[in-house]
Amino acid sequence: MKLIDSIAAMRSLPRPLGSEGEGPGARAVVMTMGALHEGHLSLVRHARTLADQVVVTIYVNPLQFDEKDDYESYPRDLDADLAMLEGEGVDAVFAPSDAVMYPLGQPVVSVSAGRVGQVFEGAARPGHFDGVLTVVAKLMSIVQPDVAVFGAKDAQQVIAVRALVRDLNLPVRIEPAPTVRDEDGLASSSRNVFLSASQRADALALVRSLRAAEQSAASGAALPKVLAAAREVLDAADGIEVDYCEALGPYDASTPADDFAGEVVIAVAGRVGETRLIDNATVRIG
Repeated sequence: MKLIDSIAAMRSLPRPLGSEGEGPGARAVVMTMGALHEGHLSLVRHARTLADQVVVTIYVNPLQFDEKDDYESYPRDLDADLAMLEGEGVDAVFAPSDAVMYPLGQPVVSVSAGRVGQVFEGAARPGHFDGVLTVVAKLMSIVQPDVAVFGAKDAQQVIAVRALVRDLNLPVRIEPAPTVRDEDGLASSSRNVFLSASQRADALALVRSLRAAEQSAASGAALPKVLAAAREVLDAADGIEVDYCEALGPYDASTPADDFAGEVVIAVAGRVGETRLIDNATVRIG
């Protein structure tokens, strides 16, 4: 597993032969901000099934934080991250510094997420998705992957990245990987370490709300009733300040019509203590 910290070295990383022994093999990338956990490792394992070479990026991107304190307090431990990746079939880790990624400080040119960046998570964190798409576009240019694996837990991020690739005609396939959950059902997240035992119990209301939505959809309920089932669970929960519980359209995170039929993402977000958590489930309506 090679550790790379420069753009030139990353771009010059040789590609292996393809699985048939002829021509260059496919390269997959898993983009992270470090503080790795089992959820990240599941993305790496999924990437390993899709390509002949796997690159993991580790970079805490300042552009996607709307609060300086949140950025500065984000956990960083490169040695621990590298130890977790050993034995997972990772060929290279690209871990650049701020000076490498943004040599002039704030970039002159950046990517706008458009409408996707103005609703739900984008409304709660103004400019967040602009920062995400800017660094994703840069990392795609540097790593030059054939496929990029993202966690389905960050549903709006997946929608935004797919829009980036679609609208700018980038030659990368976006592959969502299923959400990894801890034993109690809570979605794995770097932020879970900030929860006390009682707060973690409160946070499980997010999971219960999604299960209620899934059960409602499976019974044949229309979208408004599916959302109502999820919101009823959250309304009855203690210890969680709900931000939203909504359905996300697959192309621009717009709100589907009440008579919508097909697959839709039910997304929830809330704050438990000082920790903000998100989760989602894909359900079929109608």
